[in-house]
Amino acid sequence: MSESLSSVVRAWFGRHGRALPWRENRSLYSTVVSEFMLQQTQVATMLPYYARWMTRFPDFESLAQAVEPEVLFQWQGLGYYSRARNLHRLARAWCTADPKPDSAAAWRRLPGVGPYTAAAVASLAFREPVPVIDGNVIRVLTRLHADPTPVRDSAGARRALAGRAEALLDPNHPGEHNEALMELGATVCLPRNPLCTSCPVLRFCTAGQRGEPERYPRRLRRVRERITRQRLWIVSEQHLLLSRVAGGSKRLAGFLELPDAASLPAKPTRESEILRRTRGISDQTITETIHQLPCSARIREATSDNERWVWAPVSDLESLVLSGPHRRWIDEILTQQSRPEFDASVRDAVPNGYPQRRSR
Repeated sequence: MSESLSSVVRAWFGRHGRALPWRENRSLYSTVVSEFMLQQTQVATMLPYYARWMTRFPDFESLAQAVEPEVLFQWQGLGYYSRARNLHRLARAWCTADPKPDSAAAWRRLPGVGPYTAAAVASLAFREPVPVIDGNVIRVLTRLHADPTPVRDSAGARRALAGRAEALLDPNHPGEHNEALMELGATVCLPRNPLCTSCPVLRFCTAGQRGEPERYPRRLRRVRERITRQRLWIVSEQHLLLSRVAGGSKRLAGFLELPDAASLPAKPTRESEILRRTRGISDQTITETIHQLPCSARIREATSDNERWVWAPVSDLESLVLSGPHRRWIDEILTQQSRPEFDASVRDAVPNGYPQRRSR
């Protein structure tokens, strides 16, 4: 069964696999970059960032020679910035490694490389017969076997499904097999409304044959934490007040953000609110409200002579390293305040003649 399923899904992949840049121009480096970028990010979202990255950093050597602020600038918008820092560290480690890593075990010793990435690189670039189990493959495997085992997270699912994945793996074509299974999960075996009638391995799929693929995988429900934050929009003499994320932050150290209201002598009110947005991170739901306030003497004093605070020229915002959500909010507010119907009483927060910013 395993060889037959593998040959079928590989043949399907050869006909229907998406033409993606790292597949059309295969290299060890392109494989590594794509795997890092695709962690917790969909293909359609990461494609323009991949193209920009590869133009600026076409190989391990150019990335290794870059300074971290430039690396983060090229990554901004993709989120989960620890990936960029780890990829930067990995490039430096790879450049100095002797011999170069060529197995999953060796890749695991490089910075930021976990079991999934190590297996993906080893099988795709070095043809090592190790299974790759990402979220798409987890979905395929649990449906193939109608596996009722409840899973809490991806790490637990990988451990539980390792045996099934190894049994299906074709040792003669490990890279093609793994890539085909991931593609099947991404384009056919979808989380909702899977395309079972178009699935090349439907005859092997217990859940599909039963007509109940969406019952799998069975996940334990997480209790979502709800968080609310108030942010400030303060402009003085065509400079926007930003705060620098502390160096101890795991994800955003050194990035600039709109200030947290609790960090300054400010009293936001319902009337001062100009934007409210809700976003999800892991098991958190975060609602952020942005308030426009004048630059009082107390705020000016609190933000003087402190490396945490940055008064950034509004005309220079495009070149600063901002976290993704904050860049979107700033773009949205500037666009909002540049409209003719915007109240003239607060228009002085936007410098005269400031061009409308690009949407992202």
